[in-house]
Amino acid sequence: MKYDNYDEDAIRRSRKRKSQLMKKKRQKILRRRLIMMAAVTFLIVLAVVIVNVTLGLKKTLGQKAAFASDITDETQSEILMPTEAPTEPPLIYAQMAEDYQDLSADAQIASPYAALLDVNNHRIIAGKLADTKIYPASMTKVMTLIVVSENIDKMPKTYTFGFEMLNRLYREEASVAGFLEGETVDVEDLMYGLVLPSGADAAEALAIMVAGSNEEFAKLMNEKCKELGLKYTHFTNPTGLYDEEQYTTPSEMAMIMEYAMKDETRAKVLGTYQYKTKATEQHPEGIPLTSTMYSRIYGNEAPGVLVKGGKTGFTNEAGSCLVSYAVTNKGNAYVFCTGGATYRWAPVYDEIYVYKNIIPASAKDLETETTKMSPNN
Repeated sequence: MKYDNYDEDAIRRSRKRKSQLMKKKRQKILRRRLIMMAAVTFLIVLAVVIVNVTLGLKKTLGQKAAFASDITDETQSEILMPTEAPTEPPLIYAQMAEDYQDLSADAQIASPYAALLDVNNHRIIAGKLADTKIYPASMTKVMTLIVVSENIDKMPKTYTFGFEMLNRLYREEASVAGFLEGETVDVEDLMYGLVLPSGADAAEALAIMVAGSNEEFAKLMNEKCKELGLKYTHFTNPTGLYDEEQYTTPSEMAMIMEYAMKDETRAKVLGTYQYKTKATEQHPEGIPLTSTMYSRIYGNEAPGVLVKGGKTGFTNEAGSCLVSYAVTNKGNAYVFCTGGATYRWAPVYDEIYVYKNIIPASAKDLETETTKMSPNN
């Protein structure tokens, strides 16, 4: 049979299109199957991971529970306590001893205010109105020395004196080391000038070197008081010149001295009898300086006791005062502070009497002589 309209090429093209469509359809179906298989595989893996994590967590919690049930008070303290030793406070605030000896009725002690601190036991063991407010006068310079020594790496190495400061201190009748206008002095000489002759010129120079002014330096002094735990001490200047807002108590001044003597450099300065400053243009031979305390005592007047350092003070408002640090030949340390005396030698006589008669006899060996103080001891 013959087809008049038969087009063989058209039929081939039609078959080819159908074949291509079928191929695309099969590829699409294959991609869907691959996606479904990947999704199923991911879900299976995720389920396995979740199961394993859950089982591991249960095991860990069980171990922790078992460990916790085995902890005793002793092991708990080992676990919870830090491995580092606790930091020792810079100063232990001295409390009044239970057997405190009131010296108010002792006619041998002329100073109206006094405190005897047992350094080894951190106790005020004797005194007269030991917690009464007093003006520290130049005992202030012990705290000045403390602040300077703890900032010595941050301050300039030298200071050049100007006319204005020296003239003002002259008008105020302040005690001075004797530095002159235009004189350049290093820190070491200033520290000895601060303590030995009780130089206000050295005190203000050091304050400016550390903090820029007396006022800013006084802030550092009060910050140190807070750090030491002092409750009734406040400073407004580094010299000790009278200010109603500059005060302490005999007990707390004794604690300041105790802290000062913990440092080797401070102890050396406070325990020096004589010192000569380095040569300058203004003083080619230096300035000879003598301790206002050691010029009145040797330091070994009380048997079995050696005074290792100290600082005097005087203003009209404060009276004559003294704080000193002593060690017995059995190794016991004491600090004695007085305030408000009406004549210059009273604090020294009080010191000798207390170190001789009030320090317990058991704390010293009365059979062994103590060494006489020597310059720069």
